[in-house]
Amino acid sequence: YISSAIDLVQQNIWIGGLLALSILLLFLRSILPTIVIFAAIPVSVIGTFVAIAGLGLSINVISLAGLAFAVGMVVDASIVSLENIFRLRQRGMPSDVAAYHGARQVWAPILGSALTTVIVFIPVLLLELPVGQLFRDIGIAISVAVLISVVVSVTVIPALAARLLGGSADKYQRLLPVPGLDHLARAFARMIVSYARLTVNRSLVGLIVVAVVVAGAAGFTARFMPQLDYLPDGNANFAFGRIFTPPGYSMDETLRIAEKMESAARPLWEEEVAPDGPPAIERFFFVAFPGGAFAGASAVDPNRVSELQMVLMRPIFSEPGAGAFVRQASLFGRSVGGSRSIRIDISGPNRDAVLPIAYRVNERIAELFPRTEGNQVRAIPNLDNGAPQIRITPDLNALARAGVSVRDVSSAVDVFNDGSNVIQIPINGELIDLVVAGKDATNLTAAQLSDIPIVTRGGNILRLGQLAKIDIVSAPEQIRRIGGRQAMSLQLRPNSSLPLEQAVAKIEQEIINEIRDIAGDAGVTVSLNGAASALNATWQAMQANVLIALGVIFLLMVVLLRNFVLPLIILLAVPVAAAGGIGGLAFLNVFIQQPLDMLTMLGFVILTGVVVNNAILMIEQAMLHIREENMDISEAVIEATRNRVRPIFMSTLTSLFGLVPLVIFPGAGAELYRGLGVVVFGGLGLSTLATLIIVPPLLAMALRSPFAGRVTQRSNLDAV
Repeated sequence: YISSAIDLVQQNIWIGGLLALSILLLFLRSILPTIVIFAAIPVSVIGTFVAIAGLGLSINVISLAGLAFAVGMVVDASIVSLENIFRLRQRGMPSDVAAYHGARQVWAPILGSALTTVIVFIPVLLLELPVGQLFRDIGIAISVAVLISVVVSVTVIPALAARLLGGSADKYQRLLPVPGLDHLARAFARMIVSYARLTVNRSLVGLIVVAVVVAGAAGFTARFMPQLDYLPDGNANFAFGRIFTPPGYSMDETLRIAEKMESAARPLWEEEVAPDGPPAIERFFFVAFPGGAFAGASAVDPNRVSELQMVLMRPIFSEPGAGAFVRQASLFGRSVGGSRSIRIDISGPNRDAVLPIAYRVNERIAELFPRTEGNQVRAIPNLDNGAPQIRITPDLNALARAGVSVRDVSSAVDVFNDGSNVIQIPINGELIDLVVAGKDATNLTAAQLSDIPIVTRGGNILRLGQLAKIDIVSAPEQIRRIGGRQAMSLQLRPNSSLPLEQAVAKIEQEIINEIRDIAGDAGVTVSLNGAASALNATWQAMQANVLIALGVIFLLMVVLLRNFVLPLIILLAVPVAAAGGIGGLAFLNVFIQQPLDMLTMLGFVILTGVVVNNAILMIEQAMLHIREENMDISEAVIEATRNRVRPIFMSTLTSLFGLVPLVIFPGAGAELYRGLGVVVFGGLGLSTLATLIIVPPLLAMALRSPFAGRVTQRSNLDAV
């Protein structure tokens, strides 16, 4: 599985890179500029491998997925740099002059855009939760690749451009036409520029449009936000099951139940399997032991291994008191329930207080989460009354009259029951236990225990029955304690179609709230743990991380733009990106089930830092026109929109097409990053359009307002 997953993500990196190259070639229509930009991919990827090795980290499926995401992102800075150089070259500048001025004009927004992408991962890197390691692998891979791409865009790209884009400027003024596509592109660009001209000159229209876009995005997000899941289990080709038998079952009876599971599965590897039936089994095993058994199976078709769960569970349903817990092997949860296991802990002063509440909770779980729908429940320890046990209670008065201690009685019982270790004797350099045992020590019946002889200190021989009371009682095989209190736990694994958040809400509202008063009167507490508590902690941390990232991005933009209003315009792209991410996830679920798990949620964190980049470039371009070309505000905003439409769509489409293989190609490990990829794809695509709608009217209004301050004046950085 691991090898297949790594092979798939490496394939995605290659295909994503080739798709990104195709988009660059489509926009630039020239081999040399395309080669210049494409150089950023191998340099950044190789540099990232070196950095990961230097940090002592491993190359794994998650970090490789981060690199696959970065393939489309690392060319963004190079696109902005080269496109500006290319634009100046088309105006007739010599290649070396165009390379210098082109890189100088955009280095600050390129750096700012890269820092926003990197900054969002800082809270994630400090996350002290089980999912933190997964997030760190992706965060470090993307951050290092993006930072290296910034260095490439202001060093390698201008140097290559000055050398490769030399010669007459005429050859760059007319590009190879693509009929149909060019007409659509020009029509779209004219529409965007016309919209910018309209909203810049008529502020009220722009405000209404922006309000509708932002409010619509917020409303869509609130309405269609799916319920949460914790972590994907993975799609490893292995189904693992555990069989639980009632206390007291003999080994032969346990073996019979396990063989019943084997008999149900046997036709799937011995006979021809129907196309519409369960999948063929490639390997199967089971191991029986006192108290239960475990079994495992893999499918000939790895994509259908989940269907084996009901095949293995169904035979156990007809066994009174027995149960089975079967799941597809999880990558992130090694317990029987995997990463979607909800544990309901019921603790109290003693077993008698806990047991009635546990029975009540178990009954309600069976009603709300039927086993026939693929839900699985396990009690820890077993809810049965317990196994028969022999209890020997010494009669202290009888012992005192006979002059026998409790230790003497227990030693005698050990000797005649299963033997007692007396001393270790060295023989041939090894210590050998000397065991004293009765001749029928291993074959005593319960009735014969009372006849065990006890020798008093006076030399008399008494029977055990004269010195102790012997009872056959029912007692639990296991005593579980949580926080020093006796406890029982019910482990629930909901079926894969039920989000973990929905299952937790159903348990809290329809079970815990219902029995809280009854449990409280008995001194019993009921709490949710396992994946339920992990999901809650991770979700709270993720929300806090997004807010911290937004705050840090805002402060960074204030420093870069020297203004407190313009960063707010830039951040309006974030709610639109969230709506796009949710829309992309909903579209994917039409074809394949993809829950909003915590790895998928990381896509929204990535979007927070990525979607602001286009707005930064547009605002910086407008500032450039005002400071260096003395344009008025309206003309500068319209010209910045016209100049930035092409590079914005070039960088966005390269990023989107770099993500396509991660979203559409199935295989081992794809479920780990598919959701993350479709969230970034949908959010980046929609926010790009929204940026062209939101920024022009609000930017013009902000620059005309008293809040603009000295933002349009030439700074020392610009003069460098």
